[in-house]
Amino acid sequence: MADSHAAIILQILRDTVAVPKLVKPINDPFETLVITIISQNTADRNTERAFENLSKQFEVTPQALSKAETSKIEACLHVGGLYKSKAKTIQTVSKIILEKFQGSLKPVLSLPLEEARKTLTELPGIGPKTADVVLLFAANQPTIPVDTHVNRVSKRLGLAPANGGYEEVRLSLQSLFDPKDYLAVHLLFIAHGRRYCKARQPLCPECPVNAYCPSNCLGDKHD
Repeated sequence: MADSHAAIILQILRDTVAVPKLVKPINDPFETLVITIISQNTADRNTERAFENLSKQFEVTPQALSKAETSKIEACLHVGGLYKSKAKTIQTVSKIILEKFQGSLKPVLSLPLEEARKTLTELPGIGPKTADVVLLFAANQPTIPVDTHVNRVSKRLGLAPANGGYEEVRLSLQSLFDPKDYLAVHLLFIAHGRRYCKARQPLCPECPVNAYCPSNCLGDKHD
């Protein structure tokens, strides 16, 4: 059952904040994984452009990307930054998915949540956030990915431990919200972090949930 304080915050955000546009409709687990790898330390628009480049040049499957020339993948991803390491990760992961999982992530995503998370994070270059994004978006598994915005917003709102690491923040949020709302929490906290609860100079007077925020108008105490 959702915490009443958290539920109020979520409802206000539903009413006041626009949900970020996804790069593309999420349905294929491998495409979701590739998009999430591309998005690491990259603005949404550049992620979208890099994925468009890649999907025009190649079929986005483990079979096609594992055999592609690395330099051609790098060229597609150049606009997104860190293109050499991302191309290497995508190719390496593609080969492992082919060899270990017969070219499909669906059997992995059907595992119990923690087993699926462990299996995904054992892939090179795949951390907890990337694994959680794939599990939530492509498999509707009950987890909340914690990016920099979700981390900042949840801590400022007192919904997660101020010094908590990734798992502490994730589990704290999941204890406060109903699983059916995990996707909304993830997307709305990102939107709120971009629009109001910015890393520097947060717009506290304009913030729609400032009445429920213990950090409200702390000015330079925000980190």
